[in-house]
Amino acid sequence: MKRNWLLYPYVVWMILFTVVPILLVFYYSVTVQGGGFSLTMAHYARVFEPLYMSVIWRSIQLALVSTIACFILGYPVAMILANSPDKQQFSLIVLFVVPMWMNFLARTYAWLSIMENNGIINAFLGLIGVGPLSLLYNAGAVVLGMVYNYVPFMVFPIYTVLRKLDPSLIEAAEDLGANPVRSFLKVTFPLSLPGVLSGVTMVFMPSVTTFAISQLLGGGQFTLIGNLIEQQYLRTYDWGFGSALSIILMIIILISMGLMSRSNVYEEGGLI
Repeated sequence: MKRNWLLYPYVVWMILFTVVPILLVFYYSVTVQGGGFSLTMAHYARVFEPLYMSVIWRSIQLALVSTIACFILGYPVAMILANSPDKQQFSLIVLFVVPMWMNFLARTYAWLSIMENNGIINAFLGLIGVGPLSLLYNAGAVVLGMVYNYVPFMVFPIYTVLRKLDPSLIEAAEDLGANPVRSFLKVTFPLSLPGVLSGVTMVFMPSVTTFAISQLLGGGQFTLIGNLIEQQYLRTYDWGFGSALSIILMIIILISMGLMSRSNVYEEGGLI
């Protein structure tokens, strides 16, 4: 109990930089801008207009697609890393992490030069008499940018769990007659679900809130909820509506995290 004072800096930090900003956003979402303390729900009513609901739904759809794509790509990579010899694991992890050391915007800008009409992909397709193809400013380009930037957040939680699995469990399954596929479905995958859920959460949250990727690879013609919030704060200066959108987005994220936590597949890091 005497060491509780060590928690005070953390508590103060959380209050100043988490609780207070959220309260300010909520305040702006329920008050009339420039009109003093006058409560209103008009900003939230506006959120549920068909135009803005379509933006929210599109954001959730693309976030789900990118999360599924990250899982499909990330799980095999995590297995390769976990099953590699110890001497090779460090080198493979470094090669996988090196692109993340680059600036986020620089990595996203790189795809513009790769996918533009005169880019590398269309130049190659031109050599074989195909194209040029319109690869940018569509949903596919936005999903590609999300997957490229966020797939490491799927790989490393799964890799961490797979690395800790007891090999004797796999050997026991094989001794009992399970082939590699059945051993994976009945032993490896169920035991790796805590890492999968962590990865899904870590990919879905930035995907549904992103605005830079959709702005660059969508060309400003593909609006997601992150872009809509940015526009309200920085362009139209409608802080009330922007705050209402932010609160709704936070609720969506909290609901998704709650669904993950209620899936009851792990307890204290282990399988129930």
